Amino acid sequence: MGTMANPRAGEPFDRHAERYDEELNRGLRASGETKEYFAQRRIAWLARCCERLGFRPRSVLDFGCGVGGGTQLLLRGLGAASAIGLDASAVSLEIARRNDRDPATRYLAPGQYAPDGSVDLVFANGVFHHIPPQQRRSSADFIAACLRGGGLLSFWENNPLNPGARYVMSRIPFDRDAIALRSREAKSLLQSAGFELIRTDYHFIFPRALKLLRGLEPHLARFPIGAQYQVLCRKR
Repeated sequence: MGTMANPRAGEPFDRHAERYDEELNRGLRASGETKEYFAQRRIAWLARCCERLGFRPRSVLDFGCGVGGGTQLLLRGLGAASAIGLDASAVSLEIARRNDRDPATRYLAPGQYAPDGSVDLVFANGVFHHIPPQQRRSSADFIAACLRGGGLLSFWENNPLNPGARYVMSRIPFDRDAIALRSREAKSLLQSAGFELIRTDYHFIFPRALKLLRGLEPHLARFPIGAQYQVLCRKR
């Protein structure tokens, strides 16, 4: 199975799928938050970006959906009519299907999905640092093939310039060996796959202990200091 249709290497995530939330939350504990906090904030920011663009996606694809919790949040948060969660981990997909019986969502393996250029928006969070660098372009091309012309890609990655992000990754078993991308690498990759860059924003600066300062974060989003960044781009 080619990487262009393989959002995550399935076998390692099969081993972690049943404990995915537990292992992720153990790593995130240093921030004082759980995965739900970060997931909700990412979708809220994306919804805000879409609103500013006057863009209302009807169909969304969660590229590397894992156990599926974020797919349902994506569907609701963007007011979409349908969502597809795509992942190479069979065990993760089994959990996603078990936990989400909404007929508006489908969870598929890469071999079960043929890109047809019809999706309005693709969401990819923390996926590309698991893809070997030499295979990332084919994955970006795969995403482009999924999207309609003018469709959006919300590309989220951990910021290796942020020491907190590096520390959290070191605490998560399935992230320890991952190769993080700087935002400039991500933007170059996406442009090479035919995407037009719209904006890059950095998020998650202050841990829970400093939550009173979080109101400043939207004003600091253009500075590369957050633990994650979003590159929002459009298929030409």
